[in-house]
Amino acid sequence: MAICWPPVISGRIFRQILLPLPRASRRAIRNPGRLPLKPRPLAAPLTTNSKYPTQTPAIQAHIHNDYFQQKTIKRLFYSTATMPYNPQIGDPVTSLDTPSMIVDLDLMESNIKKLMGQLLPTGISIRPHLKTTKSALLAVKLVSAGAKGGCVAKLSEAEVITSLGFTDLLITCEIIGAQKVARLVELFRKVRSIRIVVDSEVGAKAINDALAGSGIDDPILTLIDLDVGLHRTGVQPGEPALELARFVRECKHLKLIGVQGYEGHLQHVHGREERKASCLESMAILTQTADALRQDGHDIQVVTTGGTGTAEFCVTVPGVTEVQPGSFLFMDTDYRNAVGSFYSNSLTILSTVISKQGPKCITIDAGLKSLTTDSGLAECKTLGYTYGVLGDEHGSLSWTEGPDLSIGDKVEMVPSHIDPTINLHDVYYAYRNGIIEEIWSVDSRGKVQ
Repeated sequence: MAICWPPVISGRIFRQILLPLPRASRRAIRNPGRLPLKPRPLAAPLTTNSKYPTQTPAIQAHIHNDYFQQKTIKRLFYSTATMPYNPQIGDPVTSLDTPSMIVDLDLMESNIKKLMGQLLPTGISIRPHLKTTKSALLAVKLVSAGAKGGCVAKLSEAEVITSLGFTDLLITCEIIGAQKVARLVELFRKVRSIRIVVDSEVGAKAINDALAGSGIDDPILTLIDLDVGLHRTGVQPGEPALELARFVRECKHLKLIGVQGYEGHLQHVHGREERKASCLESMAILTQTADALRQDGHDIQVVTTGGTGTAEFCVTVPGVTEVQPGSFLFMDTDYRNAVGSFYSNSLTILSTVISKQGPKCITIDAGLKSLTTDSGLAECKTLGYTYGVLGDEHGSLSWTEGPDLSIGDKVEMVPSHIDPTINLHDVYYAYRNGIIEEIWSVDSRGKVQ
């Protein structure tokens, strides 16, 4: 059965989505029962901000092939055409349904200004880690503020972010396994600026062999991943790092340009001086290894490291060329408890009181599917209320003093761990003075491969 297009919106859908498509695609979309079900390669997610070249208004889609065009039209039709809820720029933030992920633009922009003001004068490059934002649009905002490129943790994140036009990326996790290596080759075929890390001869050889059979002549830019104390990934410093670098040098399709060493175990150390001292120890391992590699004949141009909790120390170390802070943009309670309130909590989860369970206890509609708990429990932005988890969909707030909360009231919850909390949501609603000013897609949500 063909879709009966509602007259109120059919013209807008036709002009903004259907008209730009090939005629065959328009015919298929009007008869969704006959749509092909075999997925094709990656398509770009929906976005809603026209400031970035690949971003279009909310009803439009930047999509790469007919399959995803058709699937997106069906999703847009049923979620927008037949649903009464459709938040728009200019709406009050209080009009949002909940739970919703909201960003205070004044606070976010202040965080950017603080970080750039602190780090840019040192001359060290800032390559923000996009595993926090998962957004190409926010990557562009950060570059406009002074950053140089970005980082992603996983290959699948790189596939999405580059498909949206942001291509200066370092993939900070090792790429292991035939499926991932094959995907890397195809990504590199399209995007030559991609950078990768290796920490083993096995991993380096697999990528080199795959590129050798791909018909691509250019070598992929490669960094040695060094263990500087986290003991998660990375080759050991000293002779093991030298041996791996020599192996990479013999790989025709890998070009060694630098070293990465992430001191993730130090990001949340409480006490600034203790955190600084431990960070400088890790930086000594990193920069001494870079020097040893240069003495062995390697052209080490990039020494990349750091996070929100340590970047201010990393940039003071001679030999460090680049830092990778990410969480500073939005922050969370875990980072705030460790590093203080220099950066503000600019992102919260808007929630609604849905039940009253006692004189000083209510239930809100934000549970485990809205807020993560791996770094402790979220906190209510309004002081005096204590959060508890009541399951996937529910949480509790209790208090002893302060104003009572009633059914229907809205509260803002501050995440305890920002990166995985963002991964639970589809959209950011960015507001200023209580009015939604921008709407951003969480582009690489769920990209864990």
